[in-house]
Amino acid sequence: MAKKTVGGQAVIEGVMMKNEDKIAVAVRKSNGEIEIDKKTIKSWVIDKGLNKIPFLRGGFVLLETMVEGIKSLNFSAQFFDDEEEVEPSKFEKFLEDKFKEKTNDILIYFSMFIALVFSVLLFILVPTFLGGILKKFTDNVMTLNFVEGLVRIGIFLAYVSLISLNKDIKRVFQYHGAEHKSIYCYEEGLDLTVENAREFSTLHPRCGTNFMFIVMIVSMLIYFLFGWPNPLLRVVYRLICIPIVAGISYEIIRIAGKYDNIFVKIISLPGMMLQKITTREPDDEQLEVALCALKVALGEEVEKNDDKTNDEKVDKRA
Repeated sequence: MAKKTVGGQAVIEGVMMKNEDKIAVAVRKSNGEIEIDKKTIKSWVIDKGLNKIPFLRGGFVLLETMVEGIKSLNFSAQFFDDEEEVEPSKFEKFLEDKFKEKTNDILIYFSMFIALVFSVLLFILVPTFLGGILKKFTDNVMTLNFVEGLVRIGIFLAYVSLISLNKDIKRVFQYHGAEHKSIYCYEEGLDLTVENAREFSTLHPRCGTNFMFIVMIVSMLIYFLFGWPNPLLRVVYRLICIPIVAGISYEIIRIAGKYDNIFVKIISLPGMMLQKITTREPDDEQLEVALCALKVALGEEVEKNDDKTNDEKVDKRA
């Protein structure tokens, strides 16, 4: 039987695993128990047939993945928010009064909007204006675009390096490593045990870190085509190109996940090296959590410390 393409994401003290239309999130609570949430999602990307359109599907898949990622983070965060008895903010209370049961959806899409705005500011506006400073010294379009791309990569590397110093982020990066080891174990056809998963690398070619680095390289090449217009037009062109860049990058990362040749090794090398920052060697308990999430996503039953696994449900809002 052919192996299915599974993917995942590290969350707070846990891992989310996705297999086709099934998602499972496993979280290690402070009392040592593993809480698991499993659900079947209804993908609007698949429903509309967008997943069959090369280069167009990448942007839509990315948006859908972001939504499910935020939902998984929210699920993991609730256990630790409860322990710290965090009071809802005035903004959250306002939303609860206004939108009632839809508040959680509003917060998810608002979080996604803030993340996109932050990304545009940090990785589009700042690099293009800093690169524009060089215009005083040269009119060479290739040089200006190349420097802008280097600034973007530098900001990304600095950002990842800084957040990796945080103790909580280091824990997330360990779960990121556990996610990769577990997926490798599955892809190699081995029993999904801690002992087997422990032997694999924390670096994986289909990682989101790889995707981000490929995005930056592809964007640099695409922006060459637009020359070096005034600052306003530069920003407009870069915003318009976001779906194009995402679509091309998605196809490249798909190829990287399917093949193991010299071309794939070359295009994956920068992202693989960057994963030395975004992943950490997990301990056995973290591997156990990642394997639990993977098994449930694959439709297997797992024994838990408690028997409070949520009933499988269809989520049509994804």
